[in-house]
Amino acid sequence: MVAAGGYYNGTHTVGLEFEGAAVALGNIYGGQCNVADWMDIVQVAVGYLHTVGVKSNGTVVAVGSNGSGQCNVTGWADIAQVAAYRDHTVGLKSDGTVVAVGDNGYGQLNVGGWDLG
Repeated sequence: MVAAGGYYNGTHTVGLEFEGAAVALGNIYGGQCNVADWMDIVQVAVGYLHTVGVKSNGTVVAVGSNGSGQCNVTGWADIAQVAAYRDHTVGLKSDGTVVAVGDNGYGQLNVGGWDLG
């Protein structure tokens, strides 16, 4: 599993080693590459200056810039997949519902009624 992204000076790349450890390189301006202590990760996503990871138990971790709340994933549970972009993060729960945090300037967080199950 690898993910790459960024925007202007936020360019970074994140990967998962076989045993679930995360590795990252690139611009560290927002702290988005501070994943050295991440273990048991099954999926990663990258935004502008943040990185998000799903652990095997369905919880989520995030590092980097949190200016719009895009790293406010503490408490997320039963997450099957995450996606990230500039200043927001989206999680697909195992029951098909969707959660989102971060900048909602264009309504991109209005996923409360989604059920993709």
